[in-house]
Amino acid sequence: MEEGIEGDERDGQVVEGTAGRWFEDLPVGLVVRHALTRTITEADNLLFCALTHNPQPLHLDAEFAAGTEFGQRIVNSLFTHGLVVGVSVGDTTLGTTVANLGFEETVFPAPVLLGDTLRVETEVVAARASNSRPDAGIVTFEHRAFNQRDDLVCATRRNALMRRRPD
Repeated sequence: MEEGIEGDERDGQVVEGTAGRWFEDLPVGLVVRHALTRTITEADNLLFCALTHNPQPLHLDAEFAAGTEFGQRIVNSLFTHGLVVGVSVGDTTLGTTVANLGFEETVFPAPVLLGDTLRVETEVVAARASNSRPDAGIVTFEHRAFNQRDDLVCATRRNALMRRRPD
C-alpha cells in the first residue's frame, strides 16, 4: 500500500481514470490513478489566500518565509486539500454523487511549494448500502497527493453518498 493514512493492506484492482462511477462500481480496494496533474503557481496561492481572507505571511511574504524552516513560501494547505479532492471528481463522483458527507481525517506530511507538480490517486477504503436511501450507498474514499519527488503531501478520507446504478 502507498504511504497514506494508516490502514490495513488491501488486495484490490487498479484502473486508470474514467468518468464518475456508480456505487456498484466502487468496490473496496479499488485504486484510481488520476491522469490529471497540476503544477501549483504563485497566482494559485495568492488568489486562494485572497479569496479566503487568509493573510498568513508563510504563504504570502517571501522575506518572512525565507526565515522559516521551509526557507520559502509554502502553498496554503486548504488549497492543496481542495485541489486533491477536485482532481478526483471526474474519475470517481462526477454525476454519480448525491452529497459529500464529510471528512474523517486529513494530513499534510510535507509542504507544497510554489512550482510543485501534484498527482493524485484515490482508493475506496469502505463501502456500504445506505440505511435510509435504497437508491444510494456510502463510500469512503482516501485521496492521496504526491509531488514530483513522490513525497506524500496530502492524504484525506472523504465520505460520500453515491447513487446506485439506475434500473
